[in-house]
Amino acid sequence: MRLVLVPGFTQTASAWDAVRAELGSDDADEVVALDVPTGLDFAATAHALGDAGGRAVYAGYSRGGRLCLRLALDRPDVVAGLVVLSGSPGIADAAERAARRDADEQLATELERDGLEPFLRRWLAQPLFASLPEEDAGLDARLAENTVPALAHELRALGQGVQEPLWDRLGELSVPFVPVAGSLDEKYVAIARRMAAATGVEPVVIRNAGHAVHLEQPDAVARVLDRARHGATA
Repeated sequence: MRLVLVPGFTQTASAWDAVRAELGSDDADEVVALDVPTGLDFAATAHALGDAGGRAVYAGYSRGGRLCLRLALDRPDVVAGLVVLSGSPGIADAAERAARRDADEQLATELERDGLEPFLRRWLAQPLFASLPEEDAGLDARLAENTVPALAHELRALGQGVQEPLWDRLGELSVPFVPVAGSLDEKYVAIARRMAAATGVEPVVIRNAGHAVHLEQPDAVARVLDRARHGATA
């Protein structure tokens, strides 16, 4: 089964290169990494990914996982299986969503004021990425492949502050689903377990990895994805 990979915020398709190398497919169309389209709202972005990827097993990291989850709920005809890595169904509490929306607006303003490189360096310096080795973070690629307007739009249009929370829709999932988190990322391990409990599946916790699990442990992530794509039905 075809596998489509969707990156997280500040990442592009190249962030999946190490995982794709571990998967070792000789067919370039069998494992495809997509860039997230810009200029659209959250639901439209998710649907555009489905239009670009076609029928496949979809795997998304963080922001990409939230988009793939929305796509799977809205377009089960396109999504044959779903893997969400370090992702969530969004923020259920309205006050917390509003606070996140304000925080993301502040980040967008700082990005527009300071420029791309200072913003990316601050982004990667967060405690969330404390376990990510600098050489695996891909700063040069993020600098080369992003723009200030695109990232500012993503903060304002694709963040958890503006996303419709999907917790109440998890029971609608009709495709094989694997929630994944790194063992060092306690917040998202808890979220993965909550999603698993809501859908009757088993979460996968990858040892010795933090939030950027696909960059820290690409071999382990590739094994999860390989099982998912071979377990899905056309």
